[in-house]
Amino acid sequence: MTQQNHPSARRRTILRAALLTGATTMTAPHLTSCSPGNDQPPSDRQRPSTSQTTNAPVARPKVLLAYFSRAGENYHYGDRTTLKVGNTEVLAHKISDLIDCDVYRIEPAVPYPDSYDATVERNVREQNADARPAIKGALPSLDDYDTVLLGSPIWNVRAPMIMTTFTERLDFTGKTVAPVTTHAMSGLGTTARDYAASCRGASFADGLAVQGEKVEQADRAVKAWLQRIKVAAP
Repeated sequence: MTQQNHPSARRRTILRAALLTGATTMTAPHLTSCSPGNDQPPSDRQRPSTSQTTNAPVARPKVLLAYFSRAGENYHYGDRTTLKVGNTEVLAHKISDLIDCDVYRIEPAVPYPDSYDATVERNVREQNADARPAIKGALPSLDDYDTVLLGSPIWNVRAPMIMTTFTERLDFTGKTVAPVTTHAMSGLGTTARDYAASCRGASFADGLAVQGEKVEQADRAVKAWLQRIKVAAP
């Protein structure tokens, strides 16, 4: 499992569980039509009209970034390091800096220990028991989103079991899901298989895996991935 320290200088709107209502307000653009007045010279009034082309912005999917991250003592190139901000949170900040998205942080009702070894032990117990660790606060509604990015570390080859708690309790029908992971050496782990089983009704896009120790330098990879899954402009 990996984490890293890099608070972002700029963040998109962070929607905590108790604050996220799942409702958004849409404001329709106003179209204004203009025509020549009768006081214009006849030569001007008789000129054929010319069509004007408006470069309308390309519609992008409405995106929710939901992530779990853990700070504290962490794995670092075979040793240990203490992180004030977890790797996945750093990666989430990079994503939200590049696209317009809502962000929901998945927080455990019972926090994981600061100790790396104690967290490893708890994670193994949860995996062996196929546990569903409780999430603190209310879950978001997915009604207004087209795409859901699921961010997490990879612990023992898979996302922490709290991610399954999250995905099993929501309806992903009609949504596109893409995993985002930080890892030591397991890449995306088993997220493709696990989310296919737990994200009811979803379709899936390519995921992004970033080695935890290299998350600070991941800006270019993040931008290229967001463009590839069509949630960012090329």
